[in-house]
Amino acid sequence: MPAPLSRRDPGELLDLLTEARARTWLLVTSLSEEDLRLQHDPLMSPIVWDLGHIGHFEDVWLFERLQGTQAQGEGLRGVYNPFENPRSTRDRLHLPGRSELVRILGEIRARVTERLLDGGLDELNEDPLRKEGFVYHLVLQHEYQHNETILQTLQLKKGTPWVPPRVRAFPEAWGRAQELEGVMARFPGALVEIGTDDRSTAYDNERPRHAIQVPAFDIDVAPVSNRAFLRFMDAGGYHERSLWSDAGWEWRCAEDVSAPKYWALEGERWAVRVFEREGPVRPDHPVCHVNYHEAEAYARFVGKRLPTESEWEAAASWNSVASRKERYPWGDAMPTGRVANLDQLAFDTAPVGFFPDGASPCGCEQMIGDVWEWTATDFHGYPGFRSFPYKEYSEVFFGNEYKVLRGGSWATRPGAIRATFRNWDYPIRRQIFSGLRCARDV
Repeated sequence: MPAPLSRRDPGELLDLLTEARARTWLLVTSLSEEDLRLQHDPLMSPIVWDLGHIGHFEDVWLFERLQGTQAQGEGLRGVYNPFENPRSTRDRLHLPGRSELVRILGEIRARVTERLLDGGLDELNEDPLRKEGFVYHLVLQHEYQHNETILQTLQLKKGTPWVPPRVRAFPEAWGRAQELEGVMARFPGALVEIGTDDRSTAYDNERPRHAIQVPAFDIDVAPVSNRAFLRFMDAGGYHERSLWSDAGWEWRCAEDVSAPKYWALEGERWAVRVFEREGPVRPDHPVCHVNYHEAEAYARFVGKRLPTESEWEAAASWNSVASRKERYPWGDAMPTGRVANLDQLAFDTAPVGFFPDGASPCGCEQMIGDVWEWTATDFHGYPGFRSFPYKEYSEVFFGNEYKVLRGGSWATRPGAIRATFRNWDYPIRRQIFSGLRCARDV
């Protein structure tokens, strides 16, 4: 693992911040001014809002807060306060254009750079905001996460589809995909440690680390493929009431849904669009853009269920032989392209079974990357939870309205994912890069 930021020199930290910003600009460089300003979908912000929000967040946390400003809560103000300005209304705000954004974000970064080079890292002490470089990880992860949000918007983009700057490619078919279909791994049951006590990188909702007894269960070795999901569709799964919860059936009927988002029936075959590419659904790839209700109905169709998030984390990170928890399924080493499909550079999923070297101790593959995986768990704090550094990141969302997703997607940057990371969203959301794997009692 890399050294904590508190042990890096300012130049190394600036390199990380510069790389994060370069990726942000890479995603939007080909967009017109109109595309940047347009609200492509009511669920998403205009991209200019995301860009300005990224800069404002950095200014608040790496400049104002490190000067001792003790604003309440998240500290974001004006048009970039996400709670005062819901996504569906952000196209009505007075937002800067591209050239002004370049100037504003450049000025913010110059202030942050000056502070860092003037001894900013020397202030890393027992203050929990500064200790182990937490505040710098906070800002980096915030930008990484907005990269994924921007990619959701670009997939929804109105008008001419966006053409990604792809630098990595995967095959459409892969021999192991069919071999792994329906194959399950056995988690033997154990007293496992869930969550983390890390205070350098982890968010508050990942803490504290706590032990729970997880009974034995079976879990799919691989995420559910398009081939498997097509069987659910061909068997009338979207129209079989018994497979759906009351809330799920209400959503399916109201939306008249009969396939994952971005799928369309062309003649007798299903096609899918991934940014500018349209073509037949690729059977060996993980199903993507399904919501919780669709995932739950599919699991019932195959006589299984969705895993709880504790089961998911146990299968992803608990080494039963060594009785220890690992940071990632493959161990504690940072992700690479050999073990997971992360970092956006393919702008697409990889085939099921493409990363055997990324398997977890119990034998599950692709638990990190490719698609976020729905769990059966509502989003709540762990026992002993304490919000830090502001309630608006996690605590205000606790309740039974949101379901937890795990594992990241192809659109997730490596610095923003680990086996303890918890994402959450409404059960009806499909614009996220989400899929599933199933579990079963034993």
